[in-house]
Order: sequence, then structure tokens, then C-alpha cells
Amino acid sequence: MKNFLQNIDYQLIKQIIFFVFAVITVGGALFLLFTKNVFYAAFSLLLTLLGVSGLYVFAGADFLAVSQIMIYVGGILVLMIFGIMLTNNKNTQRQTNQPNKILVSHHNIFWAVLVAVLLFLAYLKVILEANFNIISKQIHTGSTVKQIGVNLMTDYIFAFEVVGILLLAALVGAAFIAKKEKN
Repeated sequence: MKNFLQNIDYQLIKQIIFFVFAVITVGGALFLLFTKNVFYAAFSLLLTLLGVSGLYVFAGADFLAVSQIMIYVGGILVLMIFGIMLTNNKNTQRQTNQPNKILVSHHNIFWAVLVAVLLFLAYLKVILEANFNIISKQIHTGSTVKQIGVNLMTDYIFAFEVVGILLLAALVGAAFIAKKEKN
């Protein structure tokens, strides 16, 4: 067993796991683009967000990876799924005989493809013309959570409190708008 552990190429295993997360991310995003069922789209978004979180781990951003899972997967995605389940439109079901199917009144595929190709070419130009320099400084491989916590509670406390107040105001506003009027 000891010889087996010494012969394992950990760099190869890291690359394989990286590509697994990349395939999960891209596969989930492609399924999200091409599905017509809103419920399936939400679950493919779940796969995409989890894959991105795994890629954050490989980038050394452990705090960002955990935040991705807690905020996007744990909060926003669950809220979207509940929204889909609670807003089941009866007219849409009668027209298609399929729940959660997306109906559109127009099909301008030409303009969508044109915008997508132009954006792709613009991003490709930026990437190819970028000057990626390798930093000569030693990369810190430890956890960043402690440093982020210290910075949030010392240097950026005012911004942290303002964001908290704005989120509270948004929550109260959303509850007020969503309240049904009693007439």
C-alpha cells in the first residue's frame, strides 16, 4: 500500500478532477441553454453553479467557493425552484399539455445567434490580445477566510453595514410588493 501511494501522480489526479469540474460546468450550462422545461433548467443551473464552485477551489479561492454554494445554490436557486413551483400558470398548461414549458411569441433565432457570435468574437479578441504575465511572487496556498473576516470587520465595516441595511430594505420592499391586497 505504501508503494502504491508513492507511485501516484497527484498532479495528474488534480488535472483529471479539474477537467471533471469543467465538464460538469459546461455541460450544465449547455443543458440550461437548450432545455425548454424551466424546472430542468433550474436543476442544470444547480450543476453549473456546483461546477463553478469546484473550479473556485482549484483557483485557491476557498471562501468564494463556499460562498457560491451557500448563496447561489443554497439560497437563490432554491428560491427560483420554489418560484417555479408556486407560479404554475394554468393557461400555459392547457396550451402545451406540459407543465413548465416555455412559450414564446416570436422566434428571432437569427438575431440571437448574431449577438452571441459577436460577443464571442469580442471576448476572443480580448483574450488573445491580453498580456498574461506570470507573477514572480510566491502564491499563498493557505485559507483566505481569516483574512477576509478581519478585513470585513476592520477596514470595510462601514460598507459591510451599508450592504446589510440595503439588503434589509430590499427584503422589506419585496415583502410589501408581494403582499396581496385585501379587497
